[in-house]
Amino acid sequence: MTTRPAVDVAVIMRKVPTSSHWQPWRWELSEVVPQEESFGAEPRLLYKGEDGERWLHPGFRAELFRDEAEGYYLNVTTPAPAWFVLWRMEDEPSVAAEPIPRPLIVTLSYNEAGRWLDAQETVENVPAPAHIVEWMAVFAEEHYEPEQKKKRKRPESFKTLSDRFGQPASVTTVKKYGGGGEGHG
Repeated sequence: MTTRPAVDVAVIMRKVPTSSHWQPWRWELSEVVPQEESFGAEPRLLYKGEDGERWLHPGFRAELFRDEAEGYYLNVTTPAPAWFVLWRMEDEPSVAAEPIPRPLIVTLSYNEAGRWLDAQETVENVPAPAHIVEWMAVFAEEHYEPEQKKKRKRPESFKTLSDRFGQPASVTTVKKYGGGGEGHG
């Protein structure tokens, strides 16, 4: 069994006020932090006040997969490498009096996050710390092989015309056989 490089993390979501009368609060990703044993296994309220709430969601594993090496490379080479978190709102309240957001997956792959966004999922990102970026960069460098650019051939419009036997061919708008447009009248 091959073990993949991985890091255990927890996700912190926060509820923040908005200026909208229709939606006075919204949820957003706050941070991704190293997992600690003391976090337990269930989400828990860290803070609740007039200015919002913060919830800790423990127990996530961010693994590095060889087939996602391009996604890690793209993340490392951006101006702000990041964690990407896919999350959804609970359907029914479970640990809180009202539904809270539930992170589902944490990744460092730019491509994986893009696929989630294409699927209309809620994905947010927060900056990844330098040691995680370095760890991801080493993996990307070891496993990412950029596609070789194909040598461009001459554009089709510059190619000489030939028939199916390879003989030079020409194109004309004048009919050779069967009468042309002459003599009508």
